[in-house]
Amino acid sequence: MRALYQLPKSLIVAACITASASVASAQSAPGTAFQMAVAEFAPAGSGLAEFYRTNAFAPIWVGDTPEHEARRARLIKALSSTNLHGLPEGGFDVQSIVSKMQDARSLRDLGAVEIELSKAFVSYASDLYSGALRPAQIDDGLVRTVSRRSANDHLQGLLTAEGDAYFDLLAPQSTQYRALMKQKIALEALVNQGGWGAGVPVGKLEYGDTGSNVIKLRNRLIAMGYLSPTASPEFDEAMLAAVKDFQQAHGLATDGVAGEGTITELNRTASERLKAVYVALERERWLPRERGERHILVNQADFSAKIVDDGRITFETRAVIGKNVHDRRSPEFSDEMEHMVINPSWYVPRSIITKEYLPKLQSNPNAVGHIQITDRNGRLVNRGAVDFTQFNTRDFPFAMRQPPSKSNALGLVKFMFPNKYNIYLHDTPQKSLFARETRAFSHGCIRLAQPFEFAYALLAKQEEDPRAFFHRILASGKETTVPLEQNVPVHLIYRTAYIGPKGEVQYRRDVYDRDRKIWDALQKAGVALPDVQG
Repeated sequence: MRALYQLPKSLIVAACITASASVASAQSAPGTAFQMAVAEFAPAGSGLAEFYRTNAFAPIWVGDTPEHEARRARLIKALSSTNLHGLPEGGFDVQSIVSKMQDARSLRDLGAVEIELSKAFVSYASDLYSGALRPAQIDDGLVRTVSRRSANDHLQGLLTAEGDAYFDLLAPQSTQYRALMKQKIALEALVNQGGWGAGVPVGKLEYGDTGSNVIKLRNRLIAMGYLSPTASPEFDEAMLAAVKDFQQAHGLATDGVAGEGTITELNRTASERLKAVYVALERERWLPRERGERHILVNQADFSAKIVDDGRITFETRAVIGKNVHDRRSPEFSDEMEHMVINPSWYVPRSIITKEYLPKLQSNPNAVGHIQITDRNGRLVNRGAVDFTQFNTRDFPFAMRQPPSKSNALGLVKFMFPNKYNIYLHDTPQKSLFARETRAFSHGCIRLAQPFEFAYALLAKQEEDPRAFFHRILASGKETTVPLEQNVPVHLIYRTAYIGPKGEVQYRRDVYDRDRKIWDALQKAGVALPDVQG
């Protein structure tokens, strides 16, 4: 492998001698064949052309200095090992690039090689910095705006960094990304070794059981590292604790019973888990590099909302996300929380008015009586004076509002990060839903199990006694907007594989089928698992 990516310096020097000119002279004399080739092969109006124009067409790859040589070697090595980051393989014809470098015999040849190397670098850098896929092309819930650097920015970064240090800065620098990389390596080794072995027949196994299926469960838990090696044929205390640990690490109800759901997750292969890690790495590349010293992280696949301060989770609560139907799934994006509203009104979204409430009003004008109907000027509409059957989903002229109350659909507080998707975090009167294992029930917004405590945590940065402050406003019964003195970044993500705060690996179900779509797109782009499937 070393011979493939470490191109000898002598080849470039020999090419320059054959051309009767050095790269140094090509750099200093305007209008040389090298400069004209660079200008010719760099697409007009591109960031590539801008970079070379700004830098007087100086070569950054085909020079004959040790720095140029090291840069070439690092690039060829990077292009040869894209799989290290779970990026598509085979996207670069490395052998062809090396052959062109070896065969260069004129300044024009060197100019062409220079641009080919820069194009390859920019493509590689973009994939590693921003992801190989375009989220919006995969699923309409992936509305995240991904930060992408121009070709000029990547090349300038390479040029100004010390040595080849820019290569090391391309991948996300987050603790999560590094931990996922370690898990990827571990799973790849496991897959090559055959995985976790035989699965467990789906059924129900619990404390006190014995038999062949208990032994299969025991062996699987041992292979996965949840149970210390034992010869016990019984579902004993040690196995009970192991099952609970497995359930905890997979977002399942921790009842210690190995039922259908638990065994289904237990039987997922190492290859399936590896796919989830590959997808998580790609998703991590989509996120903003700067998350915010304090930020809110909502993992939809985990049904949770967290407040993170300086990399440490300081508050966490269960969440309900959008129902798994086309127009209700919660989208993924980042924004900034600006304020909360205590005792909020619920201004019914147009989609709910026309799809759910209008048909009811057409059958009975007094339906959904807890909701006020208002005209364009905000005045209450007399239901008895309106023939709702004359309207359809396009021309219904009224708005609908539920006043503040304990039974309000938003509960008693909502947390706002104004966005075009009309998504926010809020309380709910439907508390029983938080006891469910899978919590996808809303119209798209994120419901919180502990909204008051969430509010206290946010207000703690600006109020001496946040709890008293919150309840004083709550007791007034008046709809009140409370600005946050400092906006808090909010990241709505969807992560079926992630690393917990203590370094533990966590997996979740793909409730929206988004990760499956991302994996299919990655595979189509050239990402491949190890040959042995386990």
